[in-house]
Amino acid sequence: MSVSMEGKVAAITGAASGIGLECARTLHAAGAKVVLVDRAKDKLEQLCHEIGEGAYPVVVDLLKPAEVSGMLDGILKSAGRLDIFHANAGAYIGGPVAEGDPDAWDRMLNLNINAAFRTVHAVLPHLIAQKSGDILFTSSIAGVVPVVWEPIYTASKFAVQAFVHSTRRQVAQYGVRVGAVLPGPVVTALLDDWPKAKMDEALANGSLMQPKEVAEAVLFMLSRPRNVTIRDLVILPNSVDL
Repeated sequence: MSVSMEGKVAAITGAASGIGLECARTLHAAGAKVVLVDRAKDKLEQLCHEIGEGAYPVVVDLLKPAEVSGMLDGILKSAGRLDIFHANAGAYIGGPVAEGDPDAWDRMLNLNINAAFRTVHAVLPHLIAQKSGDILFTSSIAGVVPVVWEPIYTASKFAVQAFVHSTRRQVAQYGVRVGAVLPGPVVTALLDDWPKAKMDEALANGSLMQPKEVAEAVLFMLSRPRNVTIRDLVILPNSVDL
């Protein structure tokens, strides 16, 4: 039995493109109000206009702690409540460690780990106080299977998984569910730095998914009865052998 999304409010970070945008569209189509959180003000406003009534932009630079701390106020002022928080924003870096740029690693790790955890810290007291809610992370198959061509990204997603599992056990007593969707490769801007030959091969052999497929998995997770938690949902293209 599915639980209706009608009347619920979902806030999604990194919602100006990719998986975040498709999740916003999918949840809105299912009856939820959606708050699109991103730093791209003009793009957010345009996207909310396209999605229609019940879609709200909240402009936050997730790498600025003060803005993250004020994020909940923006959500509540826009949509009136918060039921679902989707920590989706992230960055990707692949390649050999020996050839990597530690400064670029720092920015990715800050966004994928520190900023993501800060966003949860910003909204969690509100969900605990109302004794209901969902926190969902966009993690990755790299969070459970070390991927040899992306060790730094893999490390960031292992950190996410550890946070998800430990936090879930802390807050379950308050009626707050915490889970993660763990996709394999998805056609998003995060893969822009893939070598062209690797991208062409992946597109040709069907080893890339579309963001919509991940969004539908997210809707499934969130629409389970409240006595059920989908702790991890791994979604992979059939041709990926992991």
